[in-house]
Amino acid sequence: MRVVPVPVLHDNYSYLVVDEVEKVAAVVDCAEVEPMLAAAQAEGATITAVLSTHHHYDHVGGNEEIAAKLPVRVYGNADDDGRIPALTDGVREGDTIHVGSLVARPILVPAHTSGHMAYHFEEHRALFTGDTLFAAGCGRLFEGDPAQMMDSLAKLNALPEPTKVYCGHEYTVRNLEFAATLEPKNKAISDKLAWSAARRRDGQPTVPSTIGSERSTNPFLRTRSQELRESIQERFPEVGEQDVEIFAATRRLKDEF
Repeated sequence: MRVVPVPVLHDNYSYLVVDEVEKVAAVVDCAEVEPMLAAAQAEGATITAVLSTHHHYDHVGGNEEIAAKLPVRVYGNADDDGRIPALTDGVREGDTIHVGSLVARPILVPAHTSGHMAYHFEEHRALFTGDTLFAAGCGRLFEGDPAQMMDSLAKLNALPEPTKVYCGHEYTVRNLEFAATLEPKNKAISDKLAWSAARRRDGQPTVPSTIGSERSTNPFLRTRSQELRESIQERFPEVGEQDVEIFAATRRLKDEF
């Protein structure tokens, strides 16, 4: 399996997931069509599927166009039928999706949207998280609450540390700058921030991350960090000791950062 990150729109990533044996491919989050067609041509692969993580236009805006041009299957949460354009295959957690010989399993991770799906290629330790889990961040809570997002992130955090995390936006540097304000003594954060800033100066992506890296750098997975908790409670003295309170205050701070 080969994964090709394709920058689209302003700061989005779509991904071309290629079965290198059968030379077929899936697009994860088709925001724009022409960049994906060009990527597939460069890989010598035929696009047969679109995996939509959620209904926001910057992730599905190209669905109808690509479905008009190619005989693709368009996958997304069955409950988002009517919100995901050109949906042909509504899926639920526990289902399987085949792209050639590759197998993906959707994981329901609501809160950014109520029907948000991540796609896990377990055999290849690859996870496509859309706008739920970012490198050093998580999505805004448009259709859910802090407890729901914590539950969603816990599902993803339970995957093996080497699992590669392919997220929906290039937010890494800004996210790590925020993380550093809460855990200034966390060397993993400062090291990854330096690395990420260098990557961006060179015009390179900061994806993929890994679950292991996120455990050590992502404030939304680190509500048990004593340094982070003290930083939050210093800013919000009314916040108690419950993890969900720490998480909610962290999300509120990030919304304003």
